[in-house]
Amino acid sequence: MTDLAGKYKTYRLISPFKNRIFTSDPANVEYILKTNFENYGKGGYNYYILKDLLGDGIFTVDGDKWREQRKLSSHDFSTRVLRDFSSVVFRKNAAKFAHILTEAVKSNKIVDIQDLFMKASLDSIFRVAFGVELDSMCGSNEEGKKFSDAFDDASALTVRRYVDILWKIKRSLNIGLESKLKENIRTVDVFIHKMIQRKTEEMSKPEADLSEKIAQEIKESVTEKENATDVTDFASNVSEDALEKMQYLHAALTETLRLYPAVPADTKLCFSDDTLPDGFSVNKGDTVSYLPYAMGRMKFIWGDDAEEYEPERWLDRDGFFRHENPFKFTAFQAGPRICLGKEFAYRQMKIFSAVLLHYFVFELSDDKKAINYRTMINLHIDGGLHVRVFRR
Repeated sequence: MTDLAGKYKTYRLISPFKNRIFTSDPANVEYILKTNFENYGKGGYNYYILKDLLGDGIFTVDGDKWREQRKLSSHDFSTRVLRDFSSVVFRKNAAKFAHILTEAVKSNKIVDIQDLFMKASLDSIFRVAFGVELDSMCGSNEEGKKFSDAFDDASALTVRRYVDILWKIKRSLNIGLESKLKENIRTVDVFIHKMIQRKTEEMSKPEADLSEKIAQEIKESVTEKENATDVTDFASNVSEDALEKMQYLHAALTETLRLYPAVPADTKLCFSDDTLPDGFSVNKGDTVSYLPYAMGRMKFIWGDDAEEYEPERWLDRDGFFRHENPFKFTAFQAGPRICLGKEFAYRQMKIFSAVLLHYFVFELSDDKKAINYRTMINLHIDGGLHVRVFRR
Protein backbone atom coordinates (compact mmCIF):
# COMPACT_ATOMS: atom_id res chain seq x y z
CA MET A 1 0.00 0.00 0.00
CA THR A 2 2.84 2.39 0.81
CA ASP A 3 4.43 1.86 -2.63
CA LEU A 4 1.11 2.47 -4.37
CA ALA A 5 0.45 5.56 -2.24
CA GLY A 6 3.82 6.92 -3.37
CA LYS A 7 2.70 6.68 -7.01
CA TYR A 8 -0.97 7.58 -6.61
CA LYS A 9 -2.34 9.79 -3.84
CA THR A 10 -5.68 8.05 -4.35
CA TYR A 11 -6.34 4.75 -6.09
CA ARG A 12 -9.14 2.24 -6.52
CA LEU A 13 -9.14 -1.55 -6.30
CA ILE A 14 -12.10 -3.09 -8.12
CA SER A 15 -13.63 -6.36 -6.97
CA PRO A 16 -16.82 -8.23 -7.91
CA PHE A 17 -18.48 -7.31 -4.63
CA LYS A 18 -17.18 -3.90 -3.56
CA ASN A 19 -14.87 -1.15 -4.80
CA ARG A 20 -12.11 -0.25 -2.38
CA ILE A 21 -10.63 3.24 -2.50
CA PHE A 22 -7.37 4.10 -0.74
CA THR A 23 -6.11 7.63 -0.19
CA SER A 24 -3.13 9.38 1.36
CA ASP A 25 -4.22 12.86 0.25
CA PRO A 26 -4.76 15.11 3.33
CA ALA A 27 -7.51 17.02 1.51
CA ASN A 28 -9.44 13.78 1.01
CA VAL A 29 -8.79 12.73 4.60
CA GLU A 30 -10.20 16.02 5.90
CA TYR A 31 -13.23 15.64 3.66
CA ILE A 32 -13.93 12.09 4.88
CA LEU A 33 -13.25 12.72 8.57
CA LYS A 34 -14.68 16.23 8.93
CA THR A 35 -16.25 18.09 5.98
CA ASN A 36 -18.62 15.31 4.91
CA PHE A 37 -18.36 13.31 8.12
CA GLU A 38 -21.99 12.13 8.09
CA ASN A 39 -21.51 10.38 4.73
CA TYR A 40 -18.60 8.20 5.89
CA GLY A 41 -18.78 5.86 8.84
CA LYS A 42 -18.25 2.33 10.03
CA GLY A 43 -21.39 1.14 8.30
CA GLY A 44 -22.72 -2.39 8.28
CA TYR A 45 -19.65 -3.70 6.46
CA ASN A 46 -17.18 -2.80 9.22
CA TYR A 47 -19.71 -3.29 11.99
CA TYR A 48 -20.39 -6.95 11.22
CA ILE A 49 -16.70 -7.74 10.82
CA LEU A 50 -15.71 -6.09 14.11
CA LYS A 51 -18.82 -6.63 16.25
CA ASP A 52 -17.93 -10.08 17.59
CA LEU A 53 -14.71 -8.69 19.10
CA LEU A 54 -15.56 -5.05 19.85
CA GLY A 55 -19.32 -5.25 20.41
CA ASP A 56 -21.63 -2.25 20.03
CA GLY A 57 -18.99 0.14 21.32
CA ILE A 58 -17.73 3.52 20.21
CA PHE A 59 -15.30 1.89 17.74
CA THR A 60 -18.00 0.08 15.75
CA VAL A 61 -21.20 2.14 15.69
CA ASP A 62 -22.43 5.28 13.90
CA GLY A 63 -25.21 7.83 14.34
CA ASP A 64 -27.04 8.32 17.63
CA LYS A 65 -25.39 5.31 19.28
CA TRP A 66 -21.97 6.74 18.53
CA ARG A 67 -22.92 10.28 19.62
CA GLU A 68 -24.29 9.04 22.94
CA GLN A 69 -21.17 7.00 23.72
CA ARG A 70 -18.90 9.79 22.53
CA LYS A 71 -20.59 12.26 24.86
CA LEU A 72 -20.19 9.97 27.88
CA SER A 73 -16.58 9.15 27.05
CA SER A 74 -15.71 12.81 26.42
CA HIS A 75 -16.83 13.69 29.94
CA ASP A 76 -14.78 10.88 31.47
CA PHE A 77 -11.59 11.79 29.62
CA SER A 78 -11.93 15.50 30.41
CA THR A 79 -12.00 15.16 34.20
CA ARG A 80 -8.98 16.18 36.24
CA VAL A 81 -9.57 13.19 38.51
CA LEU A 82 -8.85 10.81 35.62
CA ARG A 83 -5.76 12.77 34.64
CA ASP A 84 -4.33 12.76 38.15
CA PHE A 85 -5.20 9.14 38.90
CA SER A 86 -3.92 7.88 35.54
CA SER A 87 -0.62 9.68 36.12
CA VAL A 88 -0.21 7.89 39.47
CA VAL A 89 -0.89 4.55 37.76
CA PHE A 90 1.54 5.31 34.93
CA ARG A 91 4.31 6.25 37.38
CA LYS A 92 3.79 3.08 39.39
CA ASN A 93 3.81 0.85 36.31
CA ALA A 94 6.81 2.67 34.84
CA ALA A 95 8.73 1.89 38.04
CA LYS A 96 7.60 -1.75 37.84
CA PHE A 97 8.78 -1.85 34.20
CA ALA A 98 12.15 -0.46 35.28
CA HIS A 99 12.53 -3.15 37.94
CA ILE A 100 11.90 -5.85 35.32
CA LEU A 101 14.57 -4.32 33.09
CA THR A 102 16.99 -4.10 36.01
CA GLU A 103 16.69 -7.86 36.45
CA ALA A 104 17.26 -8.30 32.71
CA VAL A 105 20.45 -6.23 32.96
CA LYS A 106 21.73 -8.37 35.84
CA SER A 107 21.10 -11.63 33.98
CA ASN A 108 22.11 -10.27 30.54
CA LYS A 109 18.70 -11.41 29.31
CA ILE A 110 17.29 -10.40 25.92
CA VAL A 111 13.91 -8.71 26.37
CA ASP A 112 10.89 -8.49 24.06
CA ILE A 113 10.32 -4.79 24.64
CA GLN A 114 7.16 -4.71 22.51
CA ASP A 115 5.55 -7.39 24.66
CA LEU A 116 6.43 -5.52 27.85
CA PHE A 117 5.05 -2.23 26.55
CA MET A 118 1.82 -3.91 25.44
CA LYS A 119 1.42 -5.51 28.86
CA ALA A 120 2.27 -2.26 30.64
CA SER A 121 -0.43 -0.44 28.65
CA LEU A 122 -2.94 -3.17 29.39
CA ASP A 123 -2.10 -3.08 33.10
CA SER A 124 -2.53 0.70 33.16
CA ILE A 125 -5.85 0.65 31.30
CA PHE A 126 -7.36 -1.98 33.58
CA ARG A 127 -6.13 -0.21 36.71
CA VAL A 128 -7.60 3.12 35.61
CA ALA A 129 -10.84 1.77 34.11
CA PHE A 130 -11.69 -1.08 36.50
CA GLY A 131 -9.43 -0.59 39.52
CA VAL A 132 -7.92 -4.02 38.85
CA GLU A 133 -4.25 -4.93 39.18
CA LEU A 134 -3.90 -7.10 36.09
CA ASP A 135 -0.12 -7.36 36.55
CA SER A 136 0.43 -8.95 33.13
CA MET A 137 3.91 -7.38 33.09
CA CYS A 138 5.10 -9.65 35.87
CA GLY A 139 2.89 -12.55 34.82
CA SER A 140 1.50 -13.05 38.32
CA ASN A 141 -2.09 -12.93 37.04
CA GLU A 142 -2.59 -16.03 34.89
CA GLU A 143 -6.15 -15.01 34.04
CA GLY A 144 -4.91 -11.63 32.82
CA LYS A 145 -2.26 -13.28 30.64
CA LYS A 146 -4.87 -15.54 29.03
CA PHE A 147 -7.01 -12.48 28.29
CA SER A 148 -4.09 -10.58 26.76
CA ASP A 149 -3.08 -13.48 24.51
CA ALA A 150 -6.68 -14.15 23.49
CA PHE A 151 -7.29 -10.50 22.58
CA ASP A 152 -4.15 -10.34 20.41
CA ASP A 153 -5.10 -13.52 18.57
CA ALA A 154 -8.72 -12.40 18.18
CA SER A 155 -7.57 -9.07 16.73
CA ALA A 156 -5.41 -10.81 14.12
CA LEU A 157 -8.16 -13.27 13.21
CA THR A 158 -10.79 -10.52 12.96
CA VAL A 159 -8.73 -8.57 10.41
CA ARG A 160 -8.58 -11.69 8.23
CA ARG A 161 -12.32 -11.32 7.67
CA TYR A 162 -11.62 -8.34 5.40
CA VAL A 163 -10.03 -10.66 2.83
CA ASP A 164 -12.02 -13.85 3.44
CA ILE A 165 -15.33 -13.64 1.58
CA LEU A 166 -16.47 -16.92 3.16
CA TRP A 167 -15.98 -15.88 6.79
CA LYS A 168 -19.73 -15.71 7.56
CA ILE A 169 -20.23 -19.27 6.32
CA LYS A 170 -17.24 -20.47 8.34
CA ARG A 171 -18.59 -18.69 11.41
CA SER A 172 -22.03 -20.30 11.07
CA LEU A 173 -20.39 -23.73 10.69
CA ASN A 174 -17.85 -22.94 13.42
CA ILE A 175 -14.94 -24.20 11.33
CA GLY A 176 -11.40 -23.09 10.47
CA LEU A 177 -10.10 -19.80 11.83
CA GLU A 178 -13.62 -18.71 12.79
CA SER A 179 -13.71 -21.54 15.33
CA LYS A 180 -10.46 -20.33 16.84
CA LEU A 181 -11.72 -16.73 16.81
CA LYS A 182 -14.89 -17.74 18.65
CA GLU A 183 -12.83 -19.47 21.32
CA ASN A 184 -10.60 -16.41 21.82
CA ILE A 185 -13.56 -14.05 21.96
CA ARG A 186 -15.20 -16.24 24.60
CA THR A 187 -12.06 -15.88 26.74
CA VAL A 188 -12.09 -12.09 26.22
CA ASP A 189 -15.80 -11.75 27.01
CA VAL A 190 -15.66 -13.84 30.19
CA PHE A 191 -12.76 -11.77 31.51
CA ILE A 192 -14.29 -8.38 30.60
CA HIS A 193 -17.69 -9.25 32.06
CA LYS A 194 -16.02 -10.30 35.28
CA MET A 195 -14.22 -6.93 35.44
CA ILE A 196 -17.44 -5.03 34.75
CA GLN A 197 -19.28 -6.97 37.45
CA ARG A 198 -16.51 -6.27 39.94
CA LYS A 199 -16.55 -2.56 39.08
CA THR A 200 -20.37 -2.41 39.30
CA GLU A 201 -20.35 -4.01 42.74
CA GLU A 202 -17.67 -1.59 43.88
CA MET A 203 -19.64 1.44 42.63
CA SER A 204 -22.79 0.23 44.41
CA LYS A 205 -21.10 0.46 47.81
CA PRO A 206 -22.05 3.36 50.10
CA GLU A 207 -20.05 6.55 49.58
CA ALA A 208 -18.56 6.22 53.06
CA ASP A 209 -17.02 2.88 52.08
CA LEU A 210 -15.58 4.41 48.94
CA SER A 211 -14.15 7.33 50.89
CA GLU A 212 -12.48 4.93 53.29
CA LYS A 213 -11.05 2.97 50.40
CA ILE A 214 -9.66 6.11 48.77
CA ALA A 215 -8.22 7.32 52.08
CA GLN A 216 -6.54 3.96 52.62
CA GLU A 217 -5.10 4.02 49.10
CA ILE A 218 -3.63 7.47 49.67
CA LYS A 219 -2.14 6.31 52.96
CA GLU A 220 -0.60 3.28 51.28
CA SER A 221 0.78 5.43 48.47
CA VAL A 222 2.44 7.83 50.89
CA THR A 223 3.98 4.97 52.87
CA GLU A 224 5.20 3.33 49.70
CA LYS A 225 6.86 6.57 48.61
CA GLU A 226 8.66 7.00 51.91
CA ASN A 227 10.16 3.51 51.65
CA ALA A 228 10.62 3.55 47.88
CA THR A 229 13.63 2.53 45.86
CA ASP A 230 15.50 5.07 43.73
CA VAL A 231 13.54 4.11 40.61
CA THR A 232 10.20 4.52 42.34
CA ASP A 233 11.30 7.85 43.82
CA PHE A 234 12.31 9.11 40.40
CA ALA A 235 9.05 7.92 38.81
CA SER A 236 6.99 9.62 41.50
CA ASN A 237 8.78 12.90 40.78
CA VAL A 238 7.84 12.91 37.09
CA SER A 239 5.21 15.59 37.67
CA GLU A 240 2.84 17.26 35.21
CA ASP A 241 5.11 20.33 35.24
CA ALA A 242 8.12 18.15 34.45
CA LEU A 243 6.28 16.48 31.58
CA GLU A 244 5.28 19.86 30.17
CA LYS A 245 8.95 20.85 29.96
CA MET A 246 9.87 17.73 27.95
CA GLN A 247 9.30 19.33 24.55
CA TYR A 248 11.90 17.27 22.70
CA LEU A 249 10.53 14.02 24.14
CA HIS A 250 7.05 15.04 22.99
CA ALA A 251 8.46 15.69 19.51
CA ALA A 252 10.33 12.37 19.46
CA LEU A 253 7.21 10.42 20.42
CA THR A 254 5.14 12.25 17.81
CA GLU A 255 7.75 11.52 15.16
CA THR A 256 7.59 7.85 16.13
CA LEU A 257 3.81 7.90 15.72
CA ARG A 258 4.15 9.63 12.35
CA LEU A 259 6.22 6.72 11.02
CA TYR A 260 4.67 3.94 13.10
CA PRO A 261 1.02 4.84 13.87
CA ALA A 262 -0.86 2.45 16.13
CA VAL A 263 -3.55 2.01 13.45
CA PRO A 264 -1.88 1.74 10.01
CA ALA A 265 -5.11 2.01 8.00
CA ASP A 266 -8.66 3.07 8.79
CA THR A 267 -11.65 2.18 6.64
CA LYS A 268 -14.95 4.02 6.22
CA LEU A 269 -18.08 3.04 4.31
CA CYS A 270 -19.62 5.56 1.90
CA PHE A 271 -23.36 5.97 2.59
CA SER A 272 -24.30 7.85 -0.62
CA ASP A 273 -22.66 8.64 -3.99
CA ASP A 274 -20.01 11.31 -3.61
CA THR A 275 -16.93 12.94 -5.14
CA LEU A 276 -13.72 13.46 -3.19
CA PRO A 277 -11.85 16.80 -3.38
CA ASP A 278 -9.32 15.33 -5.84
CA GLY A 279 -12.15 14.37 -8.23
CA PHE A 280 -12.32 10.67 -7.37
CA SER A 281 -15.90 9.40 -7.55
CA VAL A 282 -17.17 7.22 -4.71
CA ASN A 283 -20.30 5.12 -5.01
CA LYS A 284 -22.68 4.20 -2.24
CA GLY A 285 -21.37 1.05 -0.56
CA ASP A 286 -17.74 1.61 -1.54
CA THR A 287 -15.14 1.54 1.21
CA VAL A 288 -12.69 4.41 1.54
CA SER A 289 -9.50 3.85 3.53
CA TYR A 290 -7.01 6.52 4.53
CA LEU A 291 -3.52 5.26 5.31
CA PRO A 292 -1.70 6.76 8.34
CA TYR A 293 1.30 4.43 7.89
CA ALA A 294 1.76 5.32 4.23
CA MET A 295 1.00 9.02 4.80
CA GLY A 296 3.85 9.25 7.30
CA ARG A 297 6.25 8.31 4.50
CA MET A 298 4.92 10.54 1.71
CA LYS A 299 7.37 13.16 0.43
CA PHE A 300 4.55 15.31 -0.92
CA ILE A 301 3.32 15.65 2.69
CA TRP A 302 6.52 15.75 4.77
CA GLY A 303 9.27 16.69 2.31
CA ASP A 304 12.25 14.81 0.91
CA ASP A 305 13.23 13.52 4.36
CA ALA A 306 9.80 11.95 4.95
CA GLU A 307 11.25 8.51 5.64
CA GLU A 308 13.88 9.85 8.04
CA TYR A 309 13.33 9.96 11.79
CA GLU A 310 13.63 13.69 12.57
CA PRO A 311 12.02 14.86 15.85
CA GLU A 312 13.21 18.39 15.07
CA ARG A 313 10.53 18.74 12.40
CA TRP A 314 8.04 19.12 15.26
CA LEU A 315 9.92 21.93 17.05
CA ASP A 316 9.90 25.66 16.38
CA ARG A 317 13.02 27.84 16.52
CA ASP A 318 12.72 28.18 20.28
CA GLY A 319 12.55 24.42 20.80
CA PHE A 320 8.83 24.30 21.59
CA PHE A 321 6.55 21.64 20.16
CA ARG A 322 4.69 22.74 17.05
CA HIS A 323 1.35 21.13 16.23
CA GLU A 324 0.72 19.93 12.70
CA ASN A 325 -2.42 19.68 10.59
CA PRO A 326 -4.30 16.66 12.06
CA PHE A 327 -5.31 15.58 8.56
CA LYS A 328 -1.63 15.17 7.69
CA PHE A 329 -0.68 13.57 11.01
CA THR A 330 -3.51 11.08 11.44
CA ALA A 331 -2.13 8.81 14.18
CA PHE A 332 -5.03 9.83 16.44
CA GLN A 333 -7.58 10.18 13.63
CA ALA A 334 -9.14 13.66 13.28
CA GLY A 335 -12.45 15.48 13.11
CA PRO A 336 -15.42 14.43 15.28
CA ARG A 337 -13.95 10.94 15.82
CA ILE A 338 -10.52 12.16 16.95
CA CYS A 339 -9.13 9.84 19.63
CA LEU A 340 -10.41 10.84 23.07
CA GLY A 341 -7.44 9.13 24.69
CA LYS A 342 -4.82 11.22 22.87
CA GLU A 343 -3.59 13.14 25.92
CA PHE A 344 -3.97 9.99 28.04
CA ALA A 345 -1.67 8.18 25.58
CA TYR A 346 0.91 10.99 25.49
CA ARG A 347 0.99 11.14 29.28
CA GLN A 348 1.65 7.41 29.51
CA MET A 349 4.31 7.45 26.78
CA LYS A 350 6.14 10.40 28.31
CA ILE A 351 6.16 9.02 31.85
CA PHE A 352 7.39 5.60 30.72
CA SER A 353 9.99 7.15 28.40
CA ALA A 354 11.24 9.53 31.09
CA VAL A 355 11.74 6.72 33.60
CA LEU A 356 13.18 4.09 31.27
CA LEU A 357 15.53 6.38 29.33
CA HIS A 358 16.80 7.91 32.57
CA TYR A 359 18.10 4.52 33.71
CA PHE A 360 18.65 2.38 30.62
CA VAL A 361 20.17 2.17 27.15
CA PHE A 362 18.65 -0.19 24.58
CA GLU A 363 20.15 -2.02 21.60
CA LEU A 364 18.54 -4.39 19.13
CA SER A 365 19.63 -7.94 19.91
CA ASP A 366 19.99 -8.56 16.16
CA ASP A 367 20.23 -5.38 14.09
CA LYS A 368 20.38 -7.38 10.84
CA LYS A 369 17.04 -9.11 11.36
CA ALA A 370 14.26 -7.79 9.13
CA ILE A 371 11.26 -6.23 10.84
CA ASN A 372 7.93 -7.63 9.66
CA TYR A 373 4.46 -6.73 10.84
CA ARG A 374 1.63 -8.98 11.91
CA THR A 375 -1.71 -8.32 10.22
CA MET A 376 -3.84 -6.94 13.06
CA ILE A 377 -6.09 -3.98 13.81
CA ASN A 378 -3.06 -2.35 15.46
CA LEU A 379 0.48 -2.13 14.11
CA HIS A 380 2.30 -5.04 15.72
CA ILE A 381 5.80 -6.39 15.01
CA ASP A 382 5.56 -10.07 14.14
CA GLY A 383 7.58 -12.08 16.65
CA GLY A 384 8.22 -9.12 18.93
CA LEU A 385 11.03 -6.56 19.23
CA HIS A 386 13.97 -8.10 21.06
CA VAL A 387 16.54 -5.84 22.69
CA ARG A 388 19.49 -5.93 25.05
CA VAL A 389 19.27 -3.61 28.01
CA PHE A 390 22.17 -1.79 29.68
CA ARG A 391 22.21 0.38 32.76
CA ARG A 392 22.92 4.00 31.92
